[in-house]
Amino acid sequence: MERRRPPQTEEGWYVLHDFRSIDWDAWRGAPERRRSQAIDEGIDYLASCEAVDNADAGESATFSVLGHKADLLVLHLRPTLDDIDTLERRFEHTALAEFTERADSYLSVTEVSGYMSEDYFDEDAEVEDTGLERYIESRLKPEIPDSEFLSFYPMSKRRGPDHNWYELPFDERADYLANHGEIGKDYAGRVTQIISGSVGLDDFEWGITLFGDDPTDVKELLYEMRFDPSSSRFAEFGRFLSARRFPPANLGAFLAGESVPQEGGADHGHGHSHGGGDSEGHHGDSGDHHHGGDGESDGHGDDEDEDLRSELEDIGVYAGQPHGEDVHAVVLYSAADADELFEEVDGLRENFDHYDTHVKTAVYEPRAGGDDAEAAVVSLWDTERAASTAAGFLADLPDIVRQAGDDEGDSWGTMGMFYTVEPEHRTDFVDTFGDVAGILADMDGHRKTDLLENLEDENDMFIASRWDSREDAMAFFRSDAFSETVEFGRDVLAERPRHVFLA
Repeated sequence: MERRRPPQTEEGWYVLHDFRSIDWDAWRGAPERRRSQAIDEGIDYLASCEAVDNADAGESATFSVLGHKADLLVLHLRPTLDDIDTLERRFEHTALAEFTERADSYLSVTEVSGYMSEDYFDEDAEVEDTGLERYIESRLKPEIPDSEFLSFYPMSKRRGPDHNWYELPFDERADYLANHGEIGKDYAGRVTQIISGSVGLDDFEWGITLFGDDPTDVKELLYEMRFDPSSSRFAEFGRFLSARRFPPANLGAFLAGESVPQEGGADHGHGHSHGGGDSEGHHGDSGDHHHGGDGESDGHGDDEDEDLRSELEDIGVYAGQPHGEDVHAVVLYSAADADELFEEVDGLRENFDHYDTHVKTAVYEPRAGGDDAEAAVVSLWDTERAASTAAGFLADLPDIVRQAGDDEGDSWGTMGMFYTVEPEHRTDFVDTFGDVAGILADMDGHRKTDLLENLEDENDMFIASRWDSREDAMAFFRSDAFSETVEFGRDVLAERPRHVFLA
């Protein structure tokens, strides 16, 4: 009898969904002093959990549960079961615990599987995609998304006489999951997820936690996925619980029956993340293979980078912070045709626009440069966490070859970005780039420099360069030719370049 091949898995943080019901009769009948103590100790406990005061790492969040199944949800992610166990018992020592009963709970652990990348589990294979490694890390150690609404449900894969998931060959299972994930791409930026495995830990095989600002986005996504064979043939679900996030400081308002979350409460302090496993998978997140990452360049923020930025500023160039002056930039390069790339990006951008943190997403095509010039996708966000999430979605675009900031090991990059050229000087700007490109071609350590323009606005451009080393690039920045170019730019640009992105 043939034994089907299971996917390899790697586990990360343990996850506890701790559902509590409030004894409202006891709460109403308690003296004011006792209720005040319960609120104070409850706030201290929840705030300490969200600050991860008693563990090396992790995440926690507090939610008001909708409906009769519970009143309060405290969601914990921690590196060890000891951390989880301690949090449970610490709650029982608060005055708040006296007024609660545990309505339900679910224990699981974050995981990635071989459906995502078999090379990741092959000791002899080299995973050269640093973006993939960072994406896997984000699934093993996720952040709780910055969304108000949560929907949690457990699920298992069906083992019935007609449809048995575990009797399917590995490749067929992988295809089901890949096709299932395609649906989630349409909800990028609107629904995010944490998926964790619970085989041997709880009653079902996975726990699915979906996050969004609009509950109907979650509803529409789940409804659409019901028609996908991965769900219709092979998924069995437990009960669904819905909740709304509020900061610990609003606990008193929650217990008083007032609106939560309230203005002026503690900041959530959380971002976006992804999920994984043999489960439904990809509920609004990007697909299986990710070239993108957190949008950061390796090594930024250290003393050497600070010295570099200071030196550039001394010669009249604002080098910005790792991501930019007042935005966080994700830049990915693609070998795909720019027009085809734009069609894909435009769909993602509509979803990104649902978020106030989204500044801009655009496709840039090569305007001048070498024969190996590539199109680029630039996505700007107000926060680093939002940029990190966007990087995961964008990494599934066609023919992505690299992300700015990925450590290529033997080279160093810069991007002079956001050159908004006065329309009457556009030709002058392009001609000057040609002159500078000629100088660069003769410089030691220079590899390539390309001029790219926004597919939707020919006056919006940026310049991308690659060098053998940081010092080779600095030799150009210190040159008279560069100083003259900076002076020229002041006359032809409509506004100051937002930053030089050091990749």
